[in-house]
Amino acid sequence: LLFPLLGLGVNLLFGWRRGEKFAGYVASLAMAGAFLSALWGFYALLQIPPAGRLLQTTLFEWIPVGKFLVKAGFMLDPLASLMTLVVTGVGFLIHVYSMGYMHGDRSVTRYFIYLNLFSFSMLTLVLGSNFLVLFVGWEAVGLCSYLLIGFWFERPAAAEAGKKAFVVNRVGDFCFLIALFLIISIFGTLDFAEVLNRAPAALGAGAATAICLLLFAGATGKSAQVPLYVWLPDAMEGPTPVSALIHAATMVTAGVYMVARTYVLFELSPVAMTVVATIGSITLLLAAAIALVQTDIKRVLAYSTVSQLGYMFLALGVGAYSAAIFHLMTHAFFKALLFLGSGSVIHALNGEQDIRRMGGLRAALPITSWTFTIGALAIAGIFPFAGFFSKDEILFAALTSDKGGLIFWFVGAIGSLMTAFYMFRLVFKTFHGKCNLSLEEHHHLHESPRMMTVPLQVLAVLSLIGGWVGIPMIPGANVFAGFLAPSFGTLKVAHHEVIVELVMIIVSLAIAFVGIYMAYNFYIMRRGGMEEYVARWPGLYRLVLNKFYVDELYDALIVQPIKRLAIRLWRGVDDGAIDAAVNGSALLVQSAGGALRRLQTGFVKSYAVSMLFGALAILLYLVVR
Repeated sequence: LLFPLLGLGVNLLFGWRRGEKFAGYVASLAMAGAFLSALWGFYALLQIPPAGRLLQTTLFEWIPVGKFLVKAGFMLDPLASLMTLVVTGVGFLIHVYSMGYMHGDRSVTRYFIYLNLFSFSMLTLVLGSNFLVLFVGWEAVGLCSYLLIGFWFERPAAAEAGKKAFVVNRVGDFCFLIALFLIISIFGTLDFAEVLNRAPAALGAGAATAICLLLFAGATGKSAQVPLYVWLPDAMEGPTPVSALIHAATMVTAGVYMVARTYVLFELSPVAMTVVATIGSITLLLAAAIALVQTDIKRVLAYSTVSQLGYMFLALGVGAYSAAIFHLMTHAFFKALLFLGSGSVIHALNGEQDIRRMGGLRAALPITSWTFTIGALAIAGIFPFAGFFSKDEILFAALTSDKGGLIFWFVGAIGSLMTAFYMFRLVFKTFHGKCNLSLEEHHHLHESPRMMTVPLQVLAVLSLIGGWVGIPMIPGANVFAGFLAPSFGTLKVAHHEVIVELVMIIVSLAIAFVGIYMAYNFYIMRRGGMEEYVARWPGLYRLVLNKFYVDELYDALIVQPIKRLAIRLWRGVDDGAIDAAVNGSALLVQSAGGALRRLQTGFVKSYAVSMLFGALAILLYLVVR
């Protein structure tokens, strides 16, 4: 925690005067220090027997109110340790990449301050020992997301995207807060250990369902699930490294982490578990369908992120917590690689993001091309890349689960087919085929500097070997699940029948290869893409291209009615009643003052006349009396 905070402080005090290189090195070295600390914490846990792998510290008593006490405390267990490694390791690579990508930007120091602030906030979230410390980090990463999406706030689209992300996340956070109030009312504490230990005896099914659904509502905002996913695609208006760090590798996984951390509560509510798996399934299909036809290279990856997060929630919903976190880790590797690869392409094309204007870039951008392809193979689930192991684990868990079984497996398999198709559509349209650039644009093509390509190569290696820590079938080979086991108690682990698992692996690979072949057939062999099908079903194509009109639906049903109501309240209540009362009283005093000031004109003749009339009035009164 202290390293990114130190980097933030140094850049805040000196970065503005010392220039972008100083700011970049300070921020990157801070993340390197944090990563080394995370490695030390990981090593320290390994020295402890599995049952006792929990390190805790309390800084101070934060909120002591009667018997209610919240401590500013942190803990490190296998789940938190893994998250710190992902946040700091991938974060360090993205910081280094940013030094090349953001070169020449006039606000680059502010950018690195925001990145270090985000890293500090995310580490607070995953290391907190109670719900309130987690919530502080939760809100802080939301703030950083707003600041970084709208980093180029001079652009109206970026400013609007930042506001949209902030407002949509507040909806989920409101539900999260209500869940915290319920937990306080039932348990009298927010400490993870106390709540989770007492939950089986203290919670009935109804209370557990209410708390879990509210917590999950918060997760749908942060982790971009239906119905609160609409902010994430627009978040691509921020710098590309921001998309890689916050909206692919770390912040959007906060909801997945939170549900996994509170798995005991969810286990008490079969209804909540079914809702989590169902929402994850709907999200992964909906987002994958939209990604099939997007033409902005970053938006394809944005909807891909939403879809992959759906896989993680599907795994959580069927009780495969280790598989969900495994996919979270591998996804951080290959999705960060894909986003940074897209940034390398955009950098080479001076800001161009439309894949229809690309093509044939493989020769000019060789490192970007092959690293991007490795990322695509990993997310498609091709052996031996990382995504193969984690996605196969989720599909197997869905199939063998008693909470949906074949239905959830079928949804995941269809999503896997679409993932392979849209990712290799992106690869073929960007790096293969005919180049659609002008001669002048093609002449200026160049590979990105080493500051950008080295992180790509490191992430490519991680995308290749990162899945081997979770090999299924072979006893003891899934060291990832073994390491995480203490964080998930004594849950029953699905027994892997070797024959069934082999059949599932073959089927998963076959599905991925079919998706890749379909993309190859459409965009390399025919080169016409899906034009034939677009002509055959234009209405369906427009529906998907316009993202099922969800944004327009929200605007018509929610935004505009609230806006009209606000205008009526403004004119009728604020202007018509409150302001009218205030302004009316002021007008009354002003009018009265205007009349009374005539009594004091400063003219002696006026005073003499007034005195005469006063004397006559007194005489008249005495006579009449």
